[in-house]
Amino acid sequence: MAFIVTLSSEELDANQGKFRIEQRLTKSRPKSLNIDAALDGPPIALLIGEVPSQPGHERSRWLAWIGIVARHGTVGAVDKSITVDPLRECLATVPLDGPEGILRDLPPSLRQAFDRASLLGTVGACSNAVWQSLESALRARSPGLGPLLDWLIAQADPPVFGDSHADLSWQEQRDATGSLLRMADFPLAALAAWRRPSSDDAPYTAGLIPQPVEHSLIDYDVRVAGEAFGMFSEWQQGSTVRCDIHVLHDASGRRLEVVNVNATPVESRLGTDMLYYHEPTKSFVFVQYKRLGPDGRSIYVDARLRSQLDRLEEAAELSRPPTQPSEWRLGDDPCFVKLAHWPQSTSRRPTQELAPGMYLPISYIRLLLDDDCTRGRREGGTARILGYDQVERHLTGTQFIDLVKHGLVGTVGTTREQLYALVKRRVDSGHSVVVATESSEESVRARQTRTRDRGAKRRTYLHRTYKQNPPAG
Repeated sequence: MAFIVTLSSEELDANQGKFRIEQRLTKSRPKSLNIDAALDGPPIALLIGEVPSQPGHERSRWLAWIGIVARHGTVGAVDKSITVDPLRECLATVPLDGPEGILRDLPPSLRQAFDRASLLGTVGACSNAVWQSLESALRARSPGLGPLLDWLIAQADPPVFGDSHADLSWQEQRDATGSLLRMADFPLAALAAWRRPSSDDAPYTAGLIPQPVEHSLIDYDVRVAGEAFGMFSEWQQGSTVRCDIHVLHDASGRRLEVVNVNATPVESRLGTDMLYYHEPTKSFVFVQYKRLGPDGRSIYVDARLRSQLDRLEEAAELSRPPTQPSEWRLGDDPCFVKLAHWPQSTSRRPTQELAPGMYLPISYIRLLLDDDCTRGRREGGTARILGYDQVERHLTGTQFIDLVKHGLVGTVGTTREQLYALVKRRVDSGHSVVVATESSEESVRARQTRTRDRGAKRRTYLHRTYKQNPPAG
């Protein structure tokens, strides 16, 4: 189905600037509106403008913006609301009525249904049959909208992850990609649209659909470009290593280069590594994923995991002691293990939320493994277990990402060449690696100010939503 928000030409003109900055919209809708068809996934939203017409005259409407309904809320005792996020502008005029209007391409019954759902000043909803017919007409009449529709529909109806080796690996790599965007403070929509790659051995980011519009605050200017990330571009020319690169820029000149690479068939991969490198401070954090079972909340610590902990400690030795205040860290742990948990009861449909999990520094894991709290029953009581029942304290995803954003964890004085050598070793050993490098002229103070300002804006928005949406009871 599709939601239709119809605004007068005056109201649309008054809000264009706001829409272009925020690229989202929250609008009240009647409580009586039937949204049962929207429960299977986020539906498309159409924002149309209309010139108020005189009685007896044909309506004059045009499609101005397209987006996805991400959330439903409550406004007062009568109305509910929809939040359209992302919301993107149609850069070319798309008339709906008149001799050139695309509604003429719809069968009369579907056009009537669209008219009933698009009353001026209201939020309506049309059936999937109406939307599919309208989508076909849009693609035929306005081919330039095709890439935008592909990008939005990929988010509105993403593939569902199954139990195959490829899907499980892509699920971890997706979580790593979203984590890196959060650490670098780039919008999640930058890398949100995804379709399964043609090969199970391909990196997750090979299936990303780039956002086609360029008027936003983020410029998605490079995709799978060898010149984007010099030290990894060599892997794009060979046949043994699969490498996919995306480069993002923001309005302040910050640049984020996201590389997803693996060199082994998916069945023999050892797991997923995530690395975030902040080039101005020459600092990286390293997270190795360990997947908890869908029904269990713990894993047994075997010889392979102990060996992997040794390798992570070796990676931590790339750090040097701090020599100035900006290099101070909360501790000497740049390497972490994420015990990631995708419960069986949750949907396998990809979302922008991070997978639940425990972020554990390596030195903390060593203490845990020497404590009776992790002792299991196997091997005469000498086996060790890590999980929610054994670990009383752990970092959550939000806590860990905030520490990274403020530069409070990570190595000191690590060069790009050292990072490249580390990634190469991990790839050669059979791991999928998702690594992001942020580069800019931003000072330490400017980074702190940006991070705090973004956080304040998010808190203000959440506070306003909470006031409009008090929890039940």
